[in-house]
Amino acid sequence: MRLRAATLAAVALLGLAGCGGGGGTGTRGGEGRLPPAGGGGTLGYALPSLPETLDPLAAASREEQVVTRQIYEPLIAGLTGPYVQAAPQAGLALSARPSGDRTTWTVTLRTDVRFQDGTPFNAAAVVANSRRWQSSPAGRKLLPHLFAVDAPRPDEVRFLLGQPVPDLAGRLASPRLGIISPLALDPQSGRRARFLPDVAGSGTGPFVAGARGPARLALSRFAGWWGSPLGLGPSFDGITFVLAPQQGQRLRLLREGAVQVADPLGPVGLRAADTDPLLDTLGSPLGGIGLEGSVRGIDSASGIPILSGVWLTRLIG
Repeated sequence: MRLRAATLAAVALLGLAGCGGGGGTGTRGGEGRLPPAGGGGTLGYALPSLPETLDPLAAASREEQVVTRQIYEPLIAGLTGPYVQAAPQAGLALSARPSGDRTTWTVTLRTDVRFQDGTPFNAAAVVANSRRWQSSPAGRKLLPHLFAVDAPRPDEVRFLLGQPVPDLAGRLASPRLGIISPLALDPQSGRRARFLPDVAGSGTGPFVAGARGPARLALSRFAGWWGSPLGLGPSFDGITFVLAPQQGQRLRLLREGAVQVADPLGPVGLRAADTDPLLDTLGSPLGGIGLEGSVRGIDSASGIPILSGVWLTRLIG
């Protein structure tokens, strides 16, 4: 029977909040014990195209970023968990403080975080990624005026800019600046490095890349994600991204219950979904998405959804 429910809850936070770190698979937050991370089955998510590469820096389109953002995390993020009970948390960076003239930004990193391949996430890893951004046209466009990054401490990096950049913290939130394990960079120093697609587990995010076919890409829950002990999820054991190039295909999959999210639907698809009592819609007519009524935690203002904070109500009506 199709899943049903009532209202949507917002999950995307734009500011930095919280602290802490570590690995593990349990979740706890609010006043009571939450369901453990995972255990919620697989979320089906229809997209018009699937990424040819999982390199976040190469993820130019929205659909590419939707996929890569689940694996690779940018330094700046605001996270809330599923079920809206865990306290909001910052992402990999706990704070980003500018100098008075906005030409130096000091970023304090979350400790006790590891990449999915076991490599420690620390200032050295951020410096390696930053060198890649500096030597890449895409990276230079995303971070203009960056001429150096240094690491005064293992949990601190400084971004040095040739001109003031007032919005550097917002720029560091781009999914295209997801942090990659140095083991997946050649050379590992990061300078003029290329992304190594065959290196498994090169992100810090809540999901790790799994099986891929011509029309499907599966992600599985990363049991060691640092956010799980803080109540940030994920509530799913996996996500399956389904290729559905036409809007009509995505709407049909959503109506049949083959997927729970269809992104985007377009004006015609959104109007059709709005007439279905089992479906919800959100967002603008051009970029709006359709969801089963059971889906919680996707916000139209969030841009690229962070699916670790999404869950299903599983109410039957």
